[in-house]
Amino acid sequence: MKTYVVKPNEIVRDWYVVDAKGKNLGRLASEIAQILKGKHRPFYTPNVDCGDHVIIVNAGKIEVTGRKLGQKLYHRHSMYPGGLHTISLSKQLVEHPTRVLQAAVKGMLPKNRLGRAMMKKLRIYATADHPHQAQSPKPLEF
Repeated sequence: MKTYVVKPNEIVRDWYVVDAKGKNLGRLASEIAQILKGKHRPFYTPNVDCGDHVIIVNAGKIEVTGRKLGQKLYHRHSMYPGGLHTISLSKQLVEHPTRVLQAAVKGMLPKNRLGRAMMKKLRIYATADHPHQAQSPKPLEF
């Protein structure tokens, strides 16, 4: 029996919408990464981007366990001397709530051009509304 390898032009991508309100950050990010990779499909191929589009709403209402709100830190650098900026998770959720989920999902995807292509299929919104009603996304529950 031969193994079927899917070709990029044979893939039909679906759209899913996920409500992040009250969900655990890490568990939600791992499920979303699986959908972006395409591992939920029977024809998953590791070297082909065969995943679906994911829309996340209510990203500002995500929950974490333990003392992560005060202890978890996010770093970014401006590439100038002394340009390291550090922000805690609690402050990041207030100022830029979409970056928290984006960083969590990005860390679970491949670190190459395939992973960058997968990240382009992720849309994150801090509130409950999104501009993708024309794609008629299906609700996804975990």
